[in-house]
Amino acid sequence: MPDYSKLEQLMSHRVRIDFDTGAHIIGYLASCSPAGGQVQFVNLQKAELVLSDGSVAERHDSLTVPANVMVGFRKDEGPRGRD
Repeated sequence: MPDYSKLEQLMSHRVRIDFDTGAHIIGYLASCSPAGGQVQFVNLQKAELVLSDGSVAERHDSLTVPANVMVGFRKDEGPRGRD
C-alpha cells in the first residue's frame, strides 16, 4: 500500500483529492484514521465534491473518504446481520 502519512502533515489545511475521472474533493483536513499507523481514511470539513466540468455536485459540513487508490469494485447485495 502506498504511504499516505504525509497527509497527517496537512492537518487543518485545505486539500484537494484528485481522481482519474477529473473529479475532485476539496476540504479542510480535520483528521486521519486510524490515529496511529497507515492512513486509510481522512475526514474533511467544509467539503465540496467537484465534477470534472468544475461544477460542485455536493457540499458537506463533514465528509469521510478513503485516502487510498480504489483497486476494484464488485456487486455486494443483500441484507446481512439481521436477526
